[in-house]
Amino acid sequence: MHNARSRLHGTTFAGGVLALAVAPPAHASFLSGDALDTMADWVALIVLFVVPIGVIVVFWLVHILPEKVAENRHHPQKDAITTLCLLSLAFGGLLWPIAWLWAYSRPVGYKVAYGTDKHDDYFVEMGEKAAAGTLLQDELAHLHHELDAMAERGLLPPKLKGLRQELDALRASREDSQAAAMPPAAGKDNA
Repeated sequence: MHNARSRLHGTTFAGGVLALAVAPPAHASFLSGDALDTMADWVALIVLFVVPIGVIVVFWLVHILPEKVAENRHHPQKDAITTLCLLSLAFGGLLWPIAWLWAYSRPVGYKVAYGTDKHDDYFVEMGEKAAAGTLLQDELAHLHHELDAMAERGLLPPKLKGLRQELDALRASREDSQAAAMPPAAGKDNA
């Protein structure tokens, strides 16, 4: 039995040596010579120039996400969140989580202090929708109520004071047009 094993190992060893002797040389790349050098040069240029620029762009895009969230949510402190995002870029991203949390927070203290939890741009945007006639009556009433609440506290900026006057004029013109469009009462025709 020992003799059979040694013959088997000897045959396997001889087959391996024969395979190595007959096998063609292996290549680690599908390219060779000058083509391999040219490809290596291009890969090095991409790694040295394109990848860092891509990383910087992605880093920047991620860092302005809190700013975009604050803008979409009409956060009243969106300018401060934008500043924190810029500072976060300068400090290597350490302040970014704070900006992210701030953008998603509800400004309850701000609403208590200033009477609103929206940025002035929200009111301007809603005023433009009201002037275009695309704002529903309930939304218009809510907008008017918020502006009145801010005016009562004396915290209405001049830009929003003008908007409030425009909304008052718009409301008056709508009421006049609705009154003119109503048919006369049935009791008056019989008299």
